[in-house]
Amino acid sequence: MKKAVFFSMLVLFLMAISVGSAHADLDGFLSGLNHQANADRNDYGLRLSAQFGVPLPQVHSILRSVQSPADAFMCLQLGRMTNRHPESVLQTYNFNRGKGWGVIAKDLGIKPGSPEFHALKRGDFSFTGHPGAPGHSKPQGYGNEFNDGPGQGPDKEKGKGKGKGPK
Repeated sequence: MKKAVFFSMLVLFLMAISVGSAHADLDGFLSGLNHQANADRNDYGLRLSAQFGVPLPQVHSILRSVQSPADAFMCLQLGRMTNRHPESVLQTYNFNRGKGWGVIAKDLGIKPGSPEFHALKRGDFSFTGHPGAPGHSKPQGYGNEFNDGPGQGPDKEKGKGKGKGPK
């Protein structure tokens, strides 16, 4: 019985440490982004624009609208992950300000337990300032534009055709 209690306590302890370290990883990543932005704010904006394919004036607008430069990166990253316009993500950010990126991600449709949600919690992102950065993908639907989410844009009727498809 003592072994079972000890084992249970050990498992709970290890789970608590892993949750804390995942949060620290995202916080560390965001802290590093803020440090880079504070060193050269203009270069930071250029790199955000290049990596996410968002025009520089729009990036500057986002940077003025968020609490920290790292928040601008996260708005653009979550926009890419959810295939939404940066303005749509910014609205969700403003509505949930202070509740954490997990709450914002859930409101944007990223399911807890999904690979995307785990990547968020780990801070498993890269900021190279290049369109070919790992994980970089062009949003679907409008070429280089973002969709507002499922059922939006020119492909909203995709999959609802009357044809029988290939046999």
